[in-house]
Amino acid sequence: MHDRFKQGMATRRAVLGDAHVDRAEAGKSDFDAPFQTMITEGAWGTLWSDDTITKRERSMLTLSLLAATGNFDEIPMHIRATANTGAAPQDVLQAFMHVAVYAGVPKANHAIKLAKQTYAEMGIEL
Repeated sequence: MHDRFKQGMATRRAVLGDAHVDRAEAGKSDFDAPFQTMITEGAWGTLWSDDTITKRERSMLTLSLLAATGNFDEIPMHIRATANTGAAPQDVLQAFMHVAVYAGVPKANHAIKLAKQTYAEMGIEL
């Protein structure tokens, strides 16, 4: 196993939590195993493992980019990850406010709706 894969898996678990990663690994098949390896090495082993910026900042950037590009399915997972990255709800709101100005109010509005739902599921009162 490559060092980047090992580092990626460790970072992925630290950010997303063991339960999430265990579920993803259990659902992995021969078909999508190469994709899972690619994102573990690239996204988690390279990008998320780099310490140039904090996990909090990376979390805010990721949520902003997901909202700005309309990749809403990933937002709840990354909202849950804020429990591990240190991005507070107000950090996330600021990120989505940037989305409103630079990428569109409807995208930010939908992202905020998803964040509120996910925080409620997490038992976090806003």
